[in-house]
Amino acid sequence: MNLFDLSGKVAIVTGGNSGIGLGMAQGLAQAGATVVIAARNEEKSKQVAENITRSGGSAFSVRCDVSKHNSVEKMVGEVLRTYGRINILVNNAGTNIRKRPEDLSFEDWRKVLDTNLDSAFLCSQACYGAMKKAGGGKILNNGSMLSLFGSPWGSAYAASKGGIVQLTKALATAWAQDNIQVNCFLPGWIDTPMTVDARNQVEGLNERVLARTPAKRWGTIEDVRGIAVFLASSASDFITGTAIPVDGGFSASVL
Repeated sequence: MNLFDLSGKVAIVTGGNSGIGLGMAQGLAQAGATVVIAARNEEKSKQVAENITRSGGSAFSVRCDVSKHNSVEKMVGEVLRTYGRINILVNNAGTNIRKRPEDLSFEDWRKVLDTNLDSAFLCSQACYGAMKKAGGGKILNNGSMLSLFGSPWGSAYAASKGGIVQLTKALATAWAQDNIQVNCFLPGWIDTPMTVDARNQVEGLNERVLARTPAKRWGTIEDVRGIAVFLASSASDFITGTAIPVDGGFSASVL
């Protein structure tokens, strides 16, 4: 028995066409899952799905704005019509607006919360019925180091990612009886388009990250493949409601 074999499973990855979501989609496909790339950029998602398929995996793309209830319902319906089941959901889609709280408009605040937190609730709720019908499922939520720490430049982002951890715990306790495990992964400083922007905007960020990270490097999207497969597989059947750092030791370091 291969505890990490995802053959026959259907996995939705929101925001799976770039960054951490792309890495997780690739990892799930390599483990045998059929991966649905759900994101707003239809052309980009289609290209990722084609690349996964050319590499020997199985993938499909669906346009979805995960902050919109109707769009989420439509996406989930399309997946069910196409494959008949949903076994894994990765709530990865996210955004950030780097401003101090006194300069952050309410519109900016809502955009970040809608994309990062509301979307995870909407997608999880939309997939619940299919997972329960299938006899169980796996939900993976993308948290952050700002689920643990504060930043003067990330009040909305930190609030959304702190909320993700608590949402994870609430869903885990609610749906454990349905054999649905809900867990959160907390990426450290991963080299993605979003963190490239951060390095450009925050002076000295690269040096501070490397100084505090015991691994002495930035993470790559390949570094998140393992946690995706583990939390999506039967190897984690008795693990639920957790928040697991994937950070090269950043959160364990006091330097």
